[in-house]
Amino acid sequence: MGRERVSIYHIAKEAGVSPATVSRVLTGNANVSTEKRIKVEALIKKYDFRPNAMARSLSSTQTKLVGFLIPDIRNPFYATLAVACERAANERGYSLMLSNYLNDMELQEQNLQKMIEMRVDALIMIGGKVDEMVSDEEYVEKINQITDTIPVVITGKLDGSDCYQVNIDQKKAAETAVEHLIAYGHTKIALIGGRRDVNSTYTKRVTYRSCLRKHGIEFSADDIVETPEYSIECGLQVMDRIFDSGQPLPTAVIAINDFMAMGIMQSIRRHGLGIPDDISILSFDDTFIAESETPCLTSVGYNYDKFAGALVETAILAIEGKNPPKMQLIPPTLVVRESTAKI
Repeated sequence: MGRERVSIYHIAKEAGVSPATVSRVLTGNANVSTEKRIKVEALIKKYDFRPNAMARSLSSTQTKLVGFLIPDIRNPFYATLAVACERAANERGYSLMLSNYLNDMELQEQNLQKMIEMRVDALIMIGGKVDEMVSDEEYVEKINQITDTIPVVITGKLDGSDCYQVNIDQKKAAETAVEHLIAYGHTKIALIGGRRDVNSTYTKRVTYRSCLRKHGIEFSADDIVETPEYSIECGLQVMDRIFDSGQPLPTAVIAINDFMAMGIMQSIRRHGLGIPDDISILSFDDTFIAESETPCLTSVGYNYDKFAGALVETAILAIEGKNPPKMQLIPPTLVVRESTAKI
C-alpha cells in the first residue's frame, strides 16, 4: 500500500478505532486512551501517513451541541437536573440536545445514534443502564465505540467503559438521612422504594443498615421495601400494605425519592394518622415537590446547579482535551422541614 493511497479511514480500520480518534491523535488531543494512541501512532509511522486538511478537521469542527439523555423527564429529579444542565451549557456557549427515552432502552439507543449522526460534541447520560449494579457488557462496548469519538459523561457507573463519572455521594446522602432520624429519637425506621439492581438504591440500602448497626438499632428485612418503580402509586401501595400487615408501624419512613414520599403521605393521611405527629417522613432529591407537600418534606437534596455545572464542565473540558477528573462526587445537603419531628 503506497503512501498516496492511505487515508485516515485506512488507518482507523486497521487500528480498530474511529476516523475521529485517528484525527485526535494527529492533532494531539488528550481524549484518546494510551492503548489506542500507541496503535494509531505505530500505523502512522508504518505508512508514513501525512493527512490532508480535511482529515485533520474531523475532530476540530464543533457543533456546540451536547447530547443529554434521561430516562423520564416526568420524574422531577431528572427535570430539575435537565433545566440546570441547560442553563450551565448555555452559559458556556453550548446548547443541550435532550433525549427523554421513557425508560425504553431501544428508544434510547435510537436517540443515541441520532445524536451521533447530528455530531454532538459530547454526551451526558443520566440513569438507566449507567446506574445498574451489573454493567451490561454489550452496552459497554457500544458506549466505548462512542468514547472513541467524543467524550461521554455519566452519573452512576459503567464498568469497563472509558466514561467520565459525576455522581451524587449516595453513601453520604443515606448517612445524613438515617442520622437525622436517629438524632430525633427514632429507632423503628423503614426505607421504602427502588430496585436493588440500581446502584444508587443499593448504596442507600447498605448504608442504611450500616448506620442502624452502628447505633445498635435492630432492624428486620421487612423494614426495607423494594418497588419496581419510583412512583407516587408505588409509595401509596407499599404504605397501604404496611398498614394492612398488622405489624408494628414505623415511627419514621425514608422514601427513596420525593414522588414516593407523596404516595406514602397520602396513605398515612387516609389511615387517619398525622405527619409528623405519628410518623415522620424524609425523602431524597429535594425537588419542588418537597416544598409543595403539606407538611413540607424534610429531604436530602443535591445542589443541582453545582451538580449540573460539574456534568457540563466535565464534558466541555473533555471536548477541549483538558483532562478533567475521571470521577467526581457531589456532596448532598439535608433540608429540614415540617415532615420530621422528635419523639
